[in-house]
Amino acid sequence: MSNIKEFELITNEIHKKLKDFRDQGLKLVGSSSFQTQSVPLLHILSQFESKIEIIFLDTGFLHPETHQFRKELTRKFGLHIRIERSEIPHSQQRDSNGLFYYNTNTDYCCHLNKVIPMDRALREYDVWISGVRRDQSQTRAEFEPVMRGKNGITRYHPMLFWTQKMIYDYIRLFDLPKHPLHDKGYVSIGCVPCTVSWAQLTSERGGRWEGLSKTECGLHTELK
Repeated sequence: MSNIKEFELITNEIHKKLKDFRDQGLKLVGSSSFQTQSVPLLHILSQFESKIEIIFLDTGFLHPETHQFRKELTRKFGLHIRIERSEIPHSQQRDSNGLFYYNTNTDYCCHLNKVIPMDRALREYDVWISGVRRDQSQTRAEFEPVMRGKNGITRYHPMLFWTQKMIYDYIRLFDLPKHPLHDKGYVSIGCVPCTVSWAQLTSERGGRWEGLSKTECGLHTELK
């Protein structure tokens, strides 16, 4: 079981890396979906010596509890949040039969509401800090702590080697909150139409896009 001292050492290493980036004159930004597994990284970033902006993608299809949790953590940690949305209105996000793309083409829906808005925002930064972990999916298992991403941005993954157990140990040791839906059976929480409870999970990311082989929205697959 991890202890506070171990986590403090890890935090210091993350802060050292962030300072190295900043001392090179690089502009840093984080991103978060504000799920329970987001909490440790947000807590660690909030303790850095200078504010780091956090991008939050509001797809328009999120659970009300996710917005509630974002506001709670923003107040608790003193976060600086940048909310990004698709420039394409929901009225234009339907197929020829009038169905929303989340019903018929989830990849395109994610592209419109996540990938395009994130790409647009990231053009203003040099280093993107993301909380992805290798134990979350096969795609993420191949990531490195520092990688080159699209449009020349550097991707930094400080949580890459953390396990799910470490996430919950950190939350417990520092007495931090969980997403309101977590104890109601939801582990991986995305948009309302694409999220199921843990009763149907085969993996942490399995709580998304039920019935599909899909485990990624595109933010962490379209790397170049």
